[in-house]
Amino acid sequence: MSPSTASILILDDDDDVACAAQLLLRRRHARVATLDDPRGLDSVLGESVPDVVLLDFNFAPGRIDGAEGLAVLDRLRALPRPPGVIALTAYADVPLAVEALKRGALDFITKPWDNDRLVAAVDSAVARRNAAAPAQGAGASPLMGESGPMRELKAMIAAVAPTEANVMVLGENGVGKELVARAIHAASGRAAGTFLAVDMGALPETTFESELFGHRKGSFTDARADRPGRFQAARGGTLFLDEIGNMPLGAQAKLLTALERREVTPLGADRAESIDVRVVSATNLEEARLFDPAVFRPDLLFRLNTIVLRVPPLRERADDIPQLLHHYLSRYESQYGRPVRELAPSAQEQLCAWSWPGNVRALRHACERAAILAAGPDYRFEDFGLAAPAAPIPMPVAEAPQEDFRLGALERETIAAALDKAKGNISLAARMLGLSRAALYRKLGKHGF
Repeated sequence: MSPSTASILILDDDDDVACAAQLLLRRRHARVATLDDPRGLDSVLGESVPDVVLLDFNFAPGRIDGAEGLAVLDRLRALPRPPGVIALTAYADVPLAVEALKRGALDFITKPWDNDRLVAAVDSAVARRNAAAPAQGAGASPLMGESGPMRELKAMIAAVAPTEANVMVLGENGVGKELVARAIHAASGRAAGTFLAVDMGALPETTFESELFGHRKGSFTDARADRPGRFQAARGGTLFLDEIGNMPLGAQAKLLTALERREVTPLGADRAESIDVRVVSATNLEEARLFDPAVFRPDLLFRLNTIVLRVPPLRERADDIPQLLHHYLSRYESQYGRPVRELAPSAQEQLCAWSWPGNVRALRHACERAAILAAGPDYRFEDFGLAAPAAPIPMPVAEAPQEDFRLGALERETIAAALDKAKGNISLAARMLGLSRAALYRKLGKHGF
């Protein structure tokens, strides 16, 4: 695996700590720099903004309040496109780390760290930086779009956000599931608390319990100090469990126990700790696969999906594409100091007709490319780096019996297949079909089931 081109900055006054982190991260990221004094940050930012900053919080001798680090964090978060910030803390600084999360840090790492944990945290921060600017910071992208599907989604968010119900966000890669989760948090009674995102697909099963529930010193070989888990760090706020569909079944069982009992037991502890978080989860798995017990535990699914929000793919809300194009082109023109250009009408027409398999994320990357490389007086379709689809080759099609194309027959067969897979469970079959129970009952009557 070749190193990524992401830029990492380690801001820590302990040379040994900075050097150790740099040597570790250079195995995966080509550009890893260190800085021992925040006063040197001006020269770094004058050249370019790092993708990820590992930030210690105390620099002046004798300072332990973290005020210096928090000031640096606030400054970084105020940049037009802020870096992902990971707090570096000692165990005694955990309350400070929680404050950092409230101010927009993506994660925190306790020193001395577990190497796999540090690498996973940085990789996740790089991925989130590439995917979207964090929604709570300056220059973040809101949930844009006024198409019918987006108005429905925003109305659902407004309805469910003030409640304490667990929410599952479904949607393809790149549709903005984390933005939806952050919008729920921002409109909830927990908005003043921490929003903590955890990429469940990046958590090794061997460290799953330690990462989510915490551990006590000596509970395993590298447990040199007590460490709180993500449930404790997000207390009073929202815990966003991303890519939940990638969890192994064994880990799913442990998560279910925590949610059912509303408590977690850190590794090596002899008593449980109560938890106070709202859980919002997300997955790009097709809904039918979520209902496959071999993939996802039904009891955990019903615990997580009290409310289900489906984020529409971009191809289903083409009316929003012009607004998105204008937003991202303007952003990257400003970021890269490029001239302001208009979008040629023919280019807009082609872009609105594009299928966008990568959704908003793909559109954003295409706009970044166009802003950097366009040379003409306006943006052309070719500037966006999208290969024009080849014309389909006509193929002879055997004439099928007319009854195969009757919608009624196809609908009846689909319902029958769903009922068979759900073993007659009407609620489960309705979910698999994307229908309400009442709608499914009407169709059962219509087709004489």
